Amino acid sequence: MPHSHAVVWIDHAEARIMHISPEDVEKSIVHPAESHLHLHHKRGSVSGSREPEDQHFYHEVVEALSEAREILVVGPGQAKLNLIKHMHAHDHDVENRVVGLETVDHPSDAQIVTFARKYFVAKDRMIAQ
Repeated sequence: MPHSHAVVWIDHAEARIMHISPEDVEKSIVHPAESHLHLHHKRGSVSGSREPEDQHFYHEVVEALSEAREILVVGPGQAKLNLIKHMHAHDHDVENRVVGLETVDHPSDAQIVTFARKYFVAKDRMIAQ
């Protein structure tokens, strides 16, 4: 059965993508090319500027979400916002299918699926009214 809903939990170290149907969950994990050490400050940098975002990482996440009709983006920090910015700049079709953006800490995969299922049910109820 095709999965119409997807949820992605993302931080700068990984993205956990779950395509959800009422009976099934397909999981995948995407990692950035370089491991995350400290994205916030560049040690030894004269400018003290941030490390550039790994656009290839975000592109791979978008590719993994490309078949979903509705997407929920969750995560603890800035990576979820950076994913949305990447979609806005490069993947408008996928960006248009994002139905929610929520802050969640570090849940288990089962907790992510439960959260997403409740979110999509509530969203569908709101639209039906």
